[in-house]
Amino acid sequence: MIGFLRGTVHAFGLDYCLLDVNGVGYRIRFHHPEALSTGKEMTIYTYQNVREDEISLFGFLSLEEYDLFVKLISVKGLGPKIATNILATASVGAVIEAVENGDVAFMKRMPGVGNKMASQIILDLKGKLVEAETAAAPYNEKLRTASEALKSLGYKPSEIKGVIKKLSEEDMSEDEYIRKALGMLAK
Repeated sequence: MIGFLRGTVHAFGLDYCLLDVNGVGYRIRFHHPEALSTGKEMTIYTYQNVREDEISLFGFLSLEEYDLFVKLISVKGLGPKIATNILATASVGAVIEAVENGDVAFMKRMPGVGNKMASQIILDLKGKLVEAETAAAPYNEKLRTASEALKSLGYKPSEIKGVIKKLSEEDMSEDEYIRKALGMLAK
């Protein structure tokens, strides 16, 4: 799978970019024409979609956008084109916030998303989108281990995130972090 491409923008339109990578032109479905200009050197993170009749590359400006795209296409009935349209319409933060808050109205405003699809997105992804933030929150290995231990005990990422933020101000052993976190979650 192609993870990213670094090259020069040869041409672009509203929904694609033609990227010259060492003399090879890659046509990438890319919905950020405002970030492009002909001759500009750039890195585009990519998702390679293989279907029976087509192989496509979908491009993203950041790894966060790519990660959200992958989670969106895991939703039953939501394909890469709709996921790309969602990311072209709203920021990564706005989509995560809407999903975590159960904002069906916001999701329905996205192109190609109706009431049923909006509800399915929220049902499938609520609580799963903050995992990346929770994993990034621990500042040291002991906190990261404590976070993983809490996750294995069945606590939700949203619950863990708040506790880990509070604990990050203290310096303890892994066991002490876990004990203190369990005490905080029990309250």
